[in-house]
Amino acid sequence: MRKINYPLIVSDFDGTLVKKDGTISEKNKKAIDEYVAAGGRFAISTGRMPAGILNRARELGLKGMVCCCQGAIIVDIESGKVISDGRVSHETTLKACEIMEELGLHIHVYDLWEYYVNMEDDHLDYYENAVKVKAIRVLDKPISQFVKETGLCSYKILAMVAPEDNARIKAELSKHVFEGCEITKSALYLIEIVNTKYSKGTAVETLAKTYGIPLEKTIGIGDQTNDLPMIQTAGLGVAVKNADDGLKAEADYVCDLTHEEDAVAYIIEKFGFTEE
Repeated sequence: MRKINYPLIVSDFDGTLVKKDGTISEKNKKAIDEYVAAGGRFAISTGRMPAGILNRARELGLKGMVCCCQGAIIVDIESGKVISDGRVSHETTLKACEIMEELGLHIHVYDLWEYYVNMEDDHLDYYENAVKVKAIRVLDKPISQFVKETGLCSYKILAMVAPEDNARIKAELSKHVFEGCEITKSALYLIEIVNTKYSKGTAVETLAKTYGIPLEKTIGIGDQTNDLPMIQTAGLGVAVKNADDGLKAEADYVCDLTHEEDAVAYIIEKFGFTEE
């Protein structure tokens, strides 16, 4: 049996492991299977909510934990039990929704197993098709009013935007202070407000500690700026070829392959095993 070099590999999902059409290639699946069979731990860390990633993790035959909502939620794959979670305060959730409403944005607000939206349009159809989770529509009132009435403390507040508007809207939101939170980008069309105490970096730390693996013997793989804490925390931070330029600048290694070209399989083969 081949020997493991890095015992823990943590990969982003969308834009990194999964292709644009939502499929995971057989080459990636085989590489993960071989790595795990040899004793490695492979984990997914994603911006998706638990309901949007658990079935995909099970599809890969993964055991252990999956990290959701930018590290704010960690769930046991087999049982669905929540191991750790960290919400945004109600006050900040409400403020984020109010400011996003002022900007006329398409808003998603995330609870543990459900998410609420303020618009029903083609963008929502695309998102629901991608994550395979139906949103709860809040169309009879402002979503901020719904948040106020329910006392919801969200895990993240997301805005769907046109890719060409991403930087401008992120700059507009950055003019405001969201207590205990930061603004990040998880895709060209997604801007998210998340709890600063939790990130894909803290998720790597939790996984490494739980599995008894030194951080310097971990790999983090990603493509967007929300993956930056993971890239910086892992012993080896890897950006795929299609990654954001800012992420590439911080990565220890930039792969020559994209998520459409089985980058994860290549990275597992290159770094996951020793050359012995």
